This record gives sequence, structure tokens and C-alpha cells, in this order.
Amino acid sequence: MSWLLRHVQSLLSSAGHLARAPIATLFTVVVMGMALALPLGLDVLVRNVRNATGDFSGAIGISVYLKTNVPESRAQQLLKNTRERNGVRSATLITATAALAQFRKQSGFGAALDALEDNPLPHVLAITPAAGSSDPAAIENLRRYLQSWPEVETVQLDGDWVARFNAILALLRRLLLLAAGLLGLGVVAVVGNTIRLEIQNRRAEIEVTKLVGGTNAFVRRPFLYTGALYGLLGGLCAFVVVAVALWLLAPFAQRLAQTYGSSFALQGPALRDLGILLGAGTLLGWVGAWLAAGRHLARIEPGT
Repeated sequence: MSWLLRHVQSLLSSAGHLARAPIATLFTVVVMGMALALPLGLDVLVRNVRNATGDFSGAIGISVYLKTNVPESRAQQLLKNTRERNGVRSATLITATAALAQFRKQSGFGAALDALEDNPLPHVLAITPAAGSSDPAAIENLRRYLQSWPEVETVQLDGDWVARFNAILALLRRLLLLAAGLLGLGVVAVVGNTIRLEIQNRRAEIEVTKLVGGTNAFVRRPFLYTGALYGLLGGLCAFVVVAVALWLLAPFAQRLAQTYGSSFALQGPALRDLGILLGAGTLLGWVGAWLAAGRHLARIEPGT
């Protein structure tokens, strides 16, 4: 109980110290909030882009062109085998007869087609991958499987743009992780420098505390809580900044979506994001304070 009371006392003392310097505290919190808001904003951006474009699995199609000498009965058997394979959501057979009839109707070359002795068009399997099998590796495995059939002339992937778009999103996620790491180091540096200045301003108080027997751990404790509070408030500030920015952009995004006949609406950061921000900010603030206090407090001794 005594240990807990000492920590509560240090926490309250640190909070009171921040409250007595509101302007300096506000500037530090805003700087940390802006640093933490960037990775959160990128993460929310990627999620909204995914929501706006939807699941692209339905936009990916695989066309399997069979050889012209493959009979329709064999094409039906291949269709059945395709539907039974894992990773395939749907498959349909476009027979050579149906393809020729459609081409005759749309092309306007009916008389010229009547002069043909044989149907030059092949049977075609139109395949749509399952939602959980639309990543590039799964699509490539399915393409190789289909291409290995002796009855298949060629396999065409209709949706290369989807793979490129997924690659862009993957790049953005890597950029997000890199930005989070670099800005996290920036938060540690900001807190460390702030705590260093705090230690210099309270040098006389620290010397008196050590003179009456206070250890480095005892003297360091309020500074650690100060850093943690800076990080906590910075995380809260980042959440508010991103939420307000999305709130301001939401009407324009909705107006743009309506021009495409979509009901898409921007989704702001969730409570889970708030918890992660507060936890990460508190941890980064604690680490920055610990590094600065551990380095500078050891140099302060009574009489030096």
C-alpha cells in the first residue's frame, strides 16, 4: 500500500506540474499529437480506400480458352472439375455455339459467318475466384492449375489492375509502418528533450531531495510519470485531430461518391485505434522520459 501511495503521489505531482504550465504543456502535446496523427491518418486512409473500392475478388476473372477440337461433353466435365476446386467462387461455360451466336448478333457479319464451314471459336470457361483466394499468389496457383490441363489452349487473367492496386495498398501499409517507427522515435526525442529541460529547471529541488537521502529511482519517478502523461495526452490529441479532419472531409467524400452512384461514407478512427494510440503514446513518453532522466539525473549531485 505504501508503494502504491508513493506512485499515486508521483502521478498527481506530475499532473499538477503540467497543469501549472498549461502553455508549455499544450505546445508539447500538440507536437506529439501531430507526430502520432500521421500514421493513424495513413491507416484510416488505407482502410477507407479498401471500403470505397469494396472487395475486388468479384472484379477478377479468369478466362480459360479450350482447344477447338475439345468436344462440348468434355468441356462440361472440365466445368464440373473447376467448380469443385477450392478457391473458385463460380464458373460458367460459354460454348462455341453460344459464342458464335452472340458474335453473329453483335458484329453484324451474319452473312459472312454463314460461309464458314466450321465454328472457329473455342469453348470458354469463365471463372471467378473466391473472396478469400483473390490474392496474387492464390490467383497464380489457380492459373497454373488450369494451364496444366491438356485441353487448355490459353488462360487469360482479366484483372491485372487489381493486382497492381493491391500492390499499391501493400506499399502504403509498409510506408505506414515505416512512418510509425520514425515518428515514434520523434516522439521519444521530443519527450526526452522536454524532460531534460524539466530536470535542468528543477535542479535545485533535485539536489535537496538527494541531500536528504532521495535515490535516483525516487527522483526519477515523477519525471517518468510526466513523460507518460505527455504521451497519453499526445495520443488523445492525435485521435481528435484525425477524427476532426475526417469529419471535415466527410461531406466532400460523400458528394464525390454520389457522382459514381455509391453510398460510401468516410469511416473515422475506431475506439480500438484510440486504445492503441493511448497505449503507444504512453509507452513512448515513458521511454523518452526514462532515457533522459537516467542520463541527466545521475550527473546531479549535491554540491556539484
